Amino acid sequence: MTNAPAAAKAAAPTRGPVAAFIRFVVCGGGVTLAASGLLVLLTGLMPFFAANAIVTVVSTIVTTELHARVTFRSAERGWGVHLKSAGTVAVGLLVTTAATAVLHALVADPGVLVEQAVYLSACGLTGIGRFVVLRILVFASRKQAEPAPHGSALREAVVVAAADLPRTSVVVAA
Repeated sequence: MTNAPAAAKAAAPTRGPVAAFIRFVVCGGGVTLAASGLLVLLTGLMPFFAANAIVTVVSTIVTTELHARVTFRSAERGWGVHLKSAGTVAVGLLVTTAATAVLHALVADPGVLVEQAVYLSACGLTGIGRFVVLRILVFASRKQAEPAPHGSALREAVVVAAADLPRTSVVVAA
């Protein structure tokens, strides 16, 4: 006797908009923190706004690929996905540039920590918009790939075994 709904419920926490948003924050946040460090290094070599343009383009390419594979678990790959999400590069660049320009207009020498706080806050705001755009416009109509494996092999074995057990056995085991 198989209990497929129990197996589907066990896998449910890794699906849906909330789970996708958590994966989006982890992937995008990690890349954004790395990009922030790169931005600090590059601003020693060139003006902030030029460094910001370079960092925004590179980090957006990296995060788009991560979001395709991890966040939205899409079967779509390649430059077509990047082109579809290219508008988010322009918006991200405009928002982060505007935020730091306003900071520099208000504070003559804000220091690297304040500048990075403003930059990362602007990245966070654009990230929320980027999530919506990617979820609705870029990856929504695509056939979703199978979810990436998560957790330990033991957990996966329990989920597979639970599919063959009566529902009461699964509840007792949990």
